[in-house]
Amino acid sequence: MTTLARGRVWVVAWAVLVLGVLGWVIARQTASVVAAGDLADLRDERTALESERAILTRRVRQAESREVLQPKAEAMGLRVPADSEATRLPWVRPGRNR
Repeated sequence: MTTLARGRVWVVAWAVLVLGVLGWVIARQTASVVAAGDLADLRDERTALESERAILTRRVRQAESREVLQPKAEAMGLRVPADSEATRLPWVRPGRNR
């Protein structure tokens, strides 16, 4: 092999190496742009889910309120007990001896 041919082989080898590295860098950049878009979509979805959770929590608290439950209980014939009628029941944790 002549010196000129060896020089061409080295130039081609380096050109292939550089093109390979550049292709790898471009692939990584493309993947990172796609991942950033997916991350933005997930953040938007999380924000929407958090707002929906806040709305549902508010609705549950409102449904549990005395203003809502008392008329329903009275319609079923229930009443609020007087102080002398209320009894506290002790709660024992399972697995604990008294």
